[in-house]
Amino acid sequence: MTRKVALVTGAAAGIGAACARRLARDGVAVGVLDLDAERCADAVATIAADGGQAIALGADISDRAQVKAALAQLREAFGPVSIIVNNAAITGYVPFLEMTEEQWETVHRVNLTGTFIVTQEALPDMIEASWGRVINIASSAAQTGAPRMAHYASSKGGMIALTRTLAVEFGPSGVTANVIPPRFITGTIMSEHSFANSKQPMSREALAASGPICREGQPEDIAGAVAWLASDEAGFVTGQVIGVNGGRIIA
Repeated sequence: MTRKVALVTGAAAGIGAACARRLARDGVAVGVLDLDAERCADAVATIAADGGQAIALGADISDRAQVKAALAQLREAFGPVSIIVNNAAITGYVPFLEMTEEQWETVHRVNLTGTFIVTQEALPDMIEASWGRVINIASSAAQTGAPRMAHYASSKGGMIALTRTLAVEFGPSGVTANVIPPRFITGTIMSEHSFANSKQPMSREALAASGPICREGQPEDIAGAVAWLASDEAGFVTGQVIGVNGGRIIA
């Protein structure tokens, strides 16, 4: 891969950090973004120790001014953005009939509107270069539904629809857009929080055993797919749902 610049959101740990490390290993300069730059220090240090290039960035992705400032830092450090990995998200478990508008809107504001803001602010760089990759991390909950997670599942379903729309609208500009809806991925802040929640409907063991690949997913499983979608080899792939989910969804 020739020198590219990527922004990975929610990248302090888990899937985002794994994606940042993998892209850096492939020669991409990476903006490692989370709610504040201090959270990203370890991920950036790991990339630097492996000979890669990365910068720690802090922003609430649902705040356009903060996203603009973070992107300005990234461009100053490495140049125009050519790859975005929209991974940052929040979740929760609330019975549908008990869910408040505030709970609904908070999850959608981060997961869906945040993805919209980041993509809208970075996309002009890709259009100008006639080359770009938008890679959205959704959730298999958007494909199957998930009890007590109407706000989360619907926000991730929105990401799938948004991805397909971006693919159609910006394909002529040289930009591809694809979405990965993972199954349960071990070691992420979100998954650990979920299994510590008494409202989680399935145990860790039961979820892993639900197969057909009967193991927990790893952040690196997602990072490998992201690296391929970000490469020139995937230049004829757009608007696709890439199911890195151990076979939970077979379509």
